Amino acid sequence: MVIFGLAGYYPLSSDANGSWRNAERKVLYRESATVAVLERGGVCARGGRVHIDAAPGAPRPCTGSATAVLVSGASTSASGSSTGIHALPQDQIPALVPIPAGVFVAGSDAAEREAAYRLDETAYGDDITRQQRWYQGERARGAAETAAYAIAVTPITNRQYAAFVTATGYPAPQVSRATWDSYGLIHPYARTRRYAWVDARPPAGREQHPVVLVSQADARAYAAWLSRSTGRSWRLPSELEWEKAARGTDGRRFPWGEKFRADLLNTQDAGPFDTAPAGRFAGGASPFGVLDAAGQVYEWTDTAAGPGRAIVKGGSWDDRGCGVCRPAARHSRPVTLKHILIGFRLVRE
Repeated sequence: MVIFGLAGYYPLSSDANGSWRNAERKVLYRESATVAVLERGGVCARGGRVHIDAAPGAPRPCTGSATAVLVSGASTSASGSSTGIHALPQDQIPALVPIPAGVFVAGSDAAEREAAYRLDETAYGDDITRQQRWYQGERARGAAETAAYAIAVTPITNRQYAAFVTATGYPAPQVSRATWDSYGLIHPYARTRRYAWVDARPPAGREQHPVVLVSQADARAYAAWLSRSTGRSWRLPSELEWEKAARGTDGRRFPWGEKFRADLLNTQDAGPFDTAPAGRFAGGASPFGVLDAAGQVYEWTDTAAGPGRAIVKGGSWDDRGCGVCRPAARHSRPVTLKHILIGFRLVRE
């Protein structure tokens, strides 16, 4: 079969007849023919195969579920091309929760920051975060407003990122010893090896863990690919979008409420001193249903913090306390950093 037209993943919707139809770029397919042409028709997925309606006005029924169709290998010639239609597995598309437009309570006040310092002092036995004024740069507590958007329920996983690497040949998450040593971080290079990919494949047994060792540019490249692949706009969240999704509208100190609870997130307090499968801590959900917004991994945002730096949010498996795990907490990191503590999630417009 030869595909003529624009390549990409096309979202599907169901109609009253039970067919999944492409609402944006219609496809016409004649099963007896050797050529498929992008015209006005419909498309459905059934039994793991993609079927395209021959008659736009008379869609045939489909069973099973379908979320998207990829028309790839686009060609302007009728010679030698193979089938370019594939179903994108559902687990390669980040699950989303809607965040409504409107006002929420952002930032922190002096009482919240003092409580954060005390959490750290209890956990670490010192006052280093207080001395270094970790939380003094937080936004003053008050009303902020966002437009509506949808955000990924969890950070992007190794499995989801692998689909991007496989499809594009983009460099897999990895860091050299020289680069790691140049960061001057406390973690030894040997510890990065359990997160590093080999032969463009994620570490065995970590497919559902958040992807790490990715720079902000890597996260943006994945978002651009997902946008092309689904026909929808995906991007990194702004700092305020991330914070609203993580704490709801009422200004709570943690996604689940006012008090720190070590059993509701992945940190050193009660965690494995490692990443964990995304979404494991269901009890730590935000009011919107966002998971892993505290602990697990820091997450890149699209908010700049000076030349060559961006805001990261959320805290990580390496933290204790955990003042830095509050949605109001904000820290910046170099945008080129590939860290074992930093991953990302996306928003879809």
